[in-house]
Amino acid sequence: MEGRYVNIVIPGRREYLTLCEVEVTGQALGNTALTGDSYHLTRGNVIQSSLYGNDVPERAIDGNRASNYGQGSCSVTNNDLKPWWRLDLLKTYQINTVTITNRGDCCPERINGAEIRIGNSLNDNGNDNPRCAVISSIKAGTSQTFACNRMEGRYVNIVIPGRREYLTLCEVEVTGQALECK
Repeated sequence: MEGRYVNIVIPGRREYLTLCEVEVTGQALGNTALTGDSYHLTRGNVIQSSLYGNDVPERAIDGNRASNYGQGSCSVTNNDLKPWWRLDLLKTYQINTVTITNRGDCCPERINGAEIRIGNSLNDNGNDNPRCAVISSIKAGTSQTFACNRMEGRYVNIVIPGRREYLTLCEVEVTGQALECK
């Protein structure tokens, strides 16, 4: 089916509609860079500086904003010097926003000072790419969106430079457009 909107309704009666998660897949028609439409770009390969137990980097792009560690939806590194997490979008996009959900049950200050970096280089594991934003703080269990103003890149990195820390990401959501073919 083709369309711009997806509606979910209970027709013909007054009722509560409870949706815990909705995922829509499909293909864009035409050139997305010309339409200006923004798409969630959380499909791709993820890697991080280390693994804390079984807290794999894929948990940060599972579509679940659950922020309590025990719910199993957060990626966590070891207590690394300059810990990092990287999403490989598999091709270059113009990135509009990056939204990060912080851990809610403990230690929200760990994210303070983290940087969002976007680009096409893998120098220093992608941490040398241009900076979109510095995260001063994100309240426990909440999500914050950072505008990246159409920065171009294949890689989206989150890195805590200059100190030893655990990097915990409970969800990372990226929006942007595919680059126009030349």
